[in-house]
Amino acid sequence: MTETGLSKDYALKDQLNGSSGSIMDNIAEGFERGGKKEFIQFLYISKASAGEARSQLYRVHDRKYITDEKFNCLFNSILEISKQISKFIDYLKKSEYKGDKFR
Repeated sequence: MTETGLSKDYALKDQLNGSSGSIMDNIAEGFERGGKKEFIQFLYISKASAGEARSQLYRVHDRKYITDEKFNCLFNSILEISKQISKFIDYLKKSEYKGDKFR
């Protein structure tokens, strides 16, 4: 098992980098839109990107680029991020705040 294998698997490396980056990019973009509904929409996209990253992580593990221990650590981290996004969505749905652009 070697992480250097992943560094040579350019397509998978790029997909994993893209989906993991998309998690935070969509949170930032949704926030900057200034409205609660748009923010929630982008949080759902961010959550979907977390699911995509988990799927790609399975391929990284199946190709033996990482150990079981590393896979479990990363998988659980991404799963926790997804749960936090879900809780944030639930909070925003209950909030009366509509967003900065509605001031």
